[in-house]
Amino acid sequence: QVQLVESGGGLVQAGGSLRLSCATSRTILSSLDMGWYRQSPGKQRELVASITTTGRTTYTDDVKGRFTISRGNPKNTMYLQMTSLKPEDTAVYYCNAKNSAQNYWGQGTQVTVSS
Repeated sequence: QVQLVESGGGLVQAGGSLRLSCATSRTILSSLDMGWYRQSPGKQRELVASITTTGRTTYTDDVKGRFTISRGNPKNTMYLQMTSLKPEDTAVYYCNAKNSAQNYWGQGTQVTVSS
């Protein structure tokens, strides 16, 4: 069983920065890819950034150049460094770990960006 716990969310002014953390109850298996999703009111949950077991990262166009996803060492922590935050980044952010047979979610952490 993989448990994910997000932290680091909060209220920040536009242009500010936040770093989200995702801690696991045990070392993440190498077969699990990691990602950050977000869901804002009235919208579906969307993938924001992902990092594969080999370290390759991808980002949605909306956050390219502003967000950075990374994995800790040991690989039981994942981070999302968010800079130049915009009000449209406001959402509940979820940590995710998955492979072809498993899909784990954290409880989410609220990020609110004020104008």
